[in-house]
Amino acid sequence: MASKGFTTTILHSDRLGKPEHGALHKPVHTSVTYGYDDVQDLVDIFQNKKKGYAYSRQGNPTVTALEHKVTNMENGMSTIAFSTGMAAISATILALIKHGDHILASSFLFGNTRSVFQSFMDMGLDITFTDATSVDNIKAELKDNTRLIFVETIANPATQIADLEKIGDLCEEKGIIYVVDNTMTSPYNFKPANVKASLVINSLTKYIGGHGNALGGSVTDTGLFNWTNFPNIFEGFKAQVKPEVLGMTQIRKKGLRDAGGTLSPEAAHSISVGSETLALRQERACANALALATFFEAHPLIKKVYYPGLESHPQHQMAAKLFYKFGGLMSIELDNSIDCFAFLNKLKLVIKSSNLGDTRTLAIPVAHTIFNELGAEKRAEMGISDSMIRLSIGIEDLDDLLEDFKTALA
Repeated sequence: MASKGFTTTILHSDRLGKPEHGALHKPVHTSVTYGYDDVQDLVDIFQNKKKGYAYSRQGNPTVTALEHKVTNMENGMSTIAFSTGMAAISATILALIKHGDHILASSFLFGNTRSVFQSFMDMGLDITFTDATSVDNIKAELKDNTRLIFVETIANPATQIADLEKIGDLCEEKGIIYVVDNTMTSPYNFKPANVKASLVINSLTKYIGGHGNALGGSVTDTGLFNWTNFPNIFEGFKAQVKPEVLGMTQIRKKGLRDAGGTLSPEAAHSISVGSETLALRQERACANALALATFFEAHPLIKKVYYPGLESHPQHQMAAKLFYKFGGLMSIELDNSIDCFAFLNKLKLVIKSSNLGDTRTLAIPVAHTIFNELGAEKRAEMGISDSMIRLSIGIEDLDDLLEDFKTALA
């Protein structure tokens, strides 16, 4: 099929793969193992000489169909799916980085990502956190052994925007792997390949799946990084696969197969079906978010609004240049006269929940939950106050959302 629009491509992806019996969705293949009449076929699959399936911990036809969809969404070369977004992040670092390497990461990383990076540091990896909103901060922390730079498009929860374009230029110049977590924007609003990202992370649980009914994650190779110059590639792979797929082969073998963060076929199917309406959901959620952010900014009981769609946001111009829409994530700080918990408990439509990217609007007190483990000092460094509430805006009717917030603030 000739090049088509974003939604058309997703909708017809499974069908064009010609599933059995004319099905429009790839069936759920629950088999753990696969048999072959000729043992040479099985050996060739193990030795990366031909495509196929040997054991579902590292590959499954239903999961492959979803990987193909995500690759198309990201304008990438290939994708590996995982059981969660955190599994995708952990496996990527585990597969590619060795003791003696240095990683540079945004100081505004999502709490669980920061936590797993801290665990890697406890095991001896050298990781530096820095303010990624300016490439100058990244340059100041570069070392001769810097192998990988990790940033998010929009930070969760305070919505800082990384200097994505200039960091991409720097990574290209220095030959450094550039990993961009695209979860908060989604492939509909931003393509990290456009800023020279090497690898793109997505929590499929969030906007791509979008319905709060399945966990999943992915890493996509954009095809822009030269893996032949990367010193950590296992020698055995170099003789088995083409140079351009060395990185993904290593992530699939050393990260997915060995660490075991496998996406189930049932979850893959749910996420795949959910992805078909990504564009429609994003249009509605982003429109709702901008309207609510404007409402909050004008409300006397809201001290601060964190949303890149507002002109008052420090990186608004950068976000306007890079992103198609500004996303559905925002945070607010309440006036000192309002009790954070009391306000949340007054909300009747908005759900108190820790997820993001759902069809429903969700709210959570940040300092007391998802960033509680970091401690007060680290939260202060990240701009997280005790009264901050993170909101993931859904697709409800805007008037109903406005009424719920107005009532809670009354």
